[in-house]
Amino acid sequence: MTDQATVGVLVDSNVLLDLFTDDPAWAAWSEARLAEAFDGGQVVINPIVYAEISVAFERIEALEHALPEQLRREALPWEAAFLAGKCFVDYRRRGGARRSPLPDFYIGAHAAVTGRALLTRDVRRYRTLLPTLTLISP
Repeated sequence: MTDQATVGVLVDSNVLLDLFTDDPAWAAWSEARLAEAFDGGQVVINPIVYAEISVAFERIEALEHALPEQLRREALPWEAAFLAGKCFVDYRRRGGARRSPLPDFYIGAHAAVTGRALLTRDVRRYRTLLPTLTLISP
């Protein structure tokens, strides 16, 4: 796998929401890991992460103001969409619930196809369905 300092880290929405909501259990951990990611290289989010974190804000201007300035935004690669679909099929074959985990698969697949680590607290599906993905997690 490529060195994460070179390719960077994709941040999952749960980490940013920890900060935006000042989660008593996770804000300190998320803040420390995000700072380490910024020190190590490029840090990105994609439109799905943006949509998921938007629920914590009434106005887009407030969200834009809350996002760290050095956080890059990146479109979803087509390869990630394909891989996310394959993860979903595998998830269902393993008995996964019909409740759609597709956004999580898109996020994980985006990190995987771009060679980035994924900064997340939700590792359950990622470890099983994307076993080569580098995870930064508790």
